[in-house]
Amino acid sequence: MANFDQVTMGLAELLDAKKAEKIVLLDVSRQTILAETFVVCSGRSPAQLRMLADEAEQYMAKNGIFKKRMEGYRQGRWIVVDFGDLLVHLFHREEREFYDIERLWKDKDNFLEYEGLPEFCEAGKNS
Repeated sequence: MANFDQVTMGLAELLDAKKAEKIVLLDVSRQTILAETFVVCSGRSPAQLRMLADEAEQYMAKNGIFKKRMEGYRQGRWIVVDFGDLLVHLFHREEREFYDIERLWKDKDNFLEYEGLPEFCEAGKNS
């Protein structure tokens, strides 16, 4: 399984707290020069996806990593936020199913399907 830095894991935690769905972290460093990491997740509406993009931008800025560019914000169906070595892909459910970018980039050991922090996962199992 791939290892991801603290900022990337914190971003996944933030997206999870904001109700993003099916969060996947991908280490694409061996497959492309575009980025080191992709963070992929889904949302239920264009408004939610725009909010997730805004929250991701604020979180990364607080960690000294600034947005280079953003595409798809106005339509809110597939938003890509470029932070240099990290690209965040925010999909509406239908677009995510259609484009299925994980299929293109997943390898046997380069991804993590984020399911929350371990202490929260364990607490949820005991409820």
